[in-house]
Amino acid sequence: MTAGPSLAAGLGLQELRGATLAEVDAAAALQHRVDRKYLVPLDRARRLVAQLADSHHVLDLGGRRTTSYLSAYFDTEQLGAWRAHTQKRRRRWKVRTRLYAEDGLCRVEVKTKDGRGATVKHALKVPAAEYGELTEHAARFVDEVLERAGVPVMAKELTAAAEVRYVRAALADLDGGSRVTLDGALSCHRDDRTVALDPGQVLIETKGRAQPASADRLLLGMGVRPVSLSKYIVGQSLLTPGLPDNDVRRLARAHFTTAVNPVPLPAERNPAA
Repeated sequence: MTAGPSLAAGLGLQELRGATLAEVDAAAALQHRVDRKYLVPLDRARRLVAQLADSHHVLDLGGRRTTSYLSAYFDTEQLGAWRAHTQKRRRRWKVRTRLYAEDGLCRVEVKTKDGRGATVKHALKVPAAEYGELTEHAARFVDEVLERAGVPVMAKELTAAAEVRYVRAALADLDGGSRVTLDGALSCHRDDRTVALDPGQVLIETKGRAQPASADRLLLGMGVRPVSLSKYIVGQSLLTPGLPDNDVRRLARAHFTTAVNPVPLPAERNPAA
């Protein structure tokens, strides 16, 4: 990915005070949280960043203010995770391995919904070489988390289903304990096909408690409303033939473009294909 510097410049991140990863984690690493997502034109996203400058810091990693993410998602043969989301089931779940490209860090992550609809995320750090696979150790972790959440799925039923890539900037209110992430250069890959977000759009996520945070209120003032949108769900909806039409696909068609890759993606960058 090469969009990190351009996203940082487009959002005006250089104007914000920086914070270390330890500071951001100490203040706002919410594993039990309410997420709200917004699709926002780049100019409005930049305006939001400017308006948050007094209360928020940007994650700064040795002078780098964005990070390239690669996420390999796992699903059942019948796409159980995809169907649970599109059918708005109470027991929704996702399993993925995530690589923080510049830092060479990798985690296995399992996300579920609790009885109140809040997102609960559990993570296990693994070697970067294990990105895109579920080893025996990782599979035990996945099984334990899904069983506790009441999800009747086991790791042995899962196979790599798609890979999502994007560049992210993270802002944190160190006093209020909320976070805002801004994702650009977003794309999803399956086999030889790719779906990509319009480069003039940014996917913004607010992560905090049940009550809307300052970023939510500012976006509402700009006329921006939350959307129900998952990167993986969008990718599968647009890239997998024969799936039933759904609200996600109708929303995605307005902002995402699908294409056939002229050459296969490099294997080491596309372990989930």
